[in-house]
Amino acid sequence: MPSINQLEKYAELALRTGVNLQKDQKLMINSTIDGADFTRIVVKKAYEMGAEDVHINWSDDQLTRLRYEHVEQKVLEEVPEWQRDMFNYFGEEGAAVLSIRSTDPDLLKGLDGKKIAAANKARSKAMAKFRDYTMNDRIQWSIVSIPIPAWAAKIFPNENEENAVAKLWEQIFSIVRVDQEDPVAAWDQHNQTLAKARDFLNNKKYSKLVYKAPGTDLEVDLPKGHLWKGGASKTEKQGIPFNANMPTEEVFTVPHKYGVNGKVSSTKPLNYSGNVIENFTLTFKDGKVVDFTAEEGEETLKHLLDTDEGSLRLGELALVPHESPISQSGLIFYNTLYDENASCHLALGKAYPNSLDGGSDMNQEQLDDHGVNDSLNHVDFMMGSGEIDIDGVLEDGTTEPVMRNGSWALSFE
Repeated sequence: MPSINQLEKYAELALRTGVNLQKDQKLMINSTIDGADFTRIVVKKAYEMGAEDVHINWSDDQLTRLRYEHVEQKVLEEVPEWQRDMFNYFGEEGAAVLSIRSTDPDLLKGLDGKKIAAANKARSKAMAKFRDYTMNDRIQWSIVSIPIPAWAAKIFPNENEENAVAKLWEQIFSIVRVDQEDPVAAWDQHNQTLAKARDFLNNKKYSKLVYKAPGTDLEVDLPKGHLWKGGASKTEKQGIPFNANMPTEEVFTVPHKYGVNGKVSSTKPLNYSGNVIENFTLTFKDGKVVDFTAEEGEETLKHLLDTDEGSLRLGELALVPHESPISQSGLIFYNTLYDENASCHLALGKAYPNSLDGGSDMNQEQLDDHGVNDSLNHVDFMMGSGEIDIDGVLEDGTTEPVMRNGSWALSFE
């Protein structure tokens, strides 16, 4: 197990650089009971930093699986009004929201996919208002991860439980810079690096990106007024900086929902709703998935795509260089927060409205007119590697290399 000093550094990083908790601000923490010890450290730090109040929203993997095993689908489709109201309350209060993830990638393996899909859809509908708070940066929010034995064993199957968990802690501390003398300062520098790439791409104003890789031949139009994001975000009104994902190595923007054509192949497993989808392909025509295959988890992929019309379209594209520390670890984490920051990726489903100039102030009809997708889902999947080439098409039709062999072909200096 890591030392108390290391855990306290991680907790402080999550609060200062992740959600950037302000004095007299409420904090809601989503955590599993497996993370109770670390969560207590975070709560103590939060009160020491001046939090007005801290609310913990607990969950438990074993209870979650038992519920899916024994409860009828019609019950899973019901989301208690108090749960929806609780999240909306913290959004309305301007609270900071920190999620501490520690979940078994195979948690729901072998269970009825229809029940899982129905429950996901019901929860997404219930959380629609709260999702607007996060996806428009109206509140500070962040996600961090901590090891549990089941997750560690998935990554290090040849190690005993204690060694696997210790190795995963070591990887996490390295990747999120907790192992550095001043993690907060290290993140400030990292955010500046991502900001250079983000600003450079915003000045380019590409009209299209073209992806070429083994199993991938894809063209993605970018809407006029698209904005590249990356590194620290700022809250919509107060301008408070925060990092929504820890780690993060990406710069991302919004694709045109009607302008995606070609085929894309995944390069890493996708952990979705307690199941793993591996080696899958999606074929797009005029922005919509018209065909798909998967070597593992095809039924789960089908349920994802069937959620709603928007789940068949893209809501995000992100560029991550192959030199990312997560990529260089050589590990598959079976955790989207980590794996998406190891490679270029796309997301099926809802787009971030603020990835379009003025998008946060538009209604859904206006966003659709600009090609911005809406959905109950937002699911990132990895399609980059050291073999991907990406070209950018400028507004005058000129094409130039953006990435070659997974590395930047652009200089941001």
